[in-house]
Amino acid sequence: MISEQKKQVLEFYAEGRKHYKLMQFDKARDAFARALRVDPADGPSKVYYDRCKHYIENPPPEDWDGVFVMTTK
Repeated sequence: MISEQKKQVLEFYAEGRKHYKLMQFDKARDAFARALRVDPADGPSKVYYDRCKHYIENPPPEDWDGVFVMTTK
């Protein structure tokens, strides 16, 4: 059985992924931030939150395929 807390995190995460795929990085970051307020240890939300911050500062090309390319270790 999944907890109500985890259900809420999953809802915010799904919302964030939807916006992320549409290159709406501000909205996506906000959704991932809401997930992290519910569960600060949620790894996937943290990863995508950080990626959104990166793309807000360094927008991908318009033909972006959704793949994140790491440039540092």
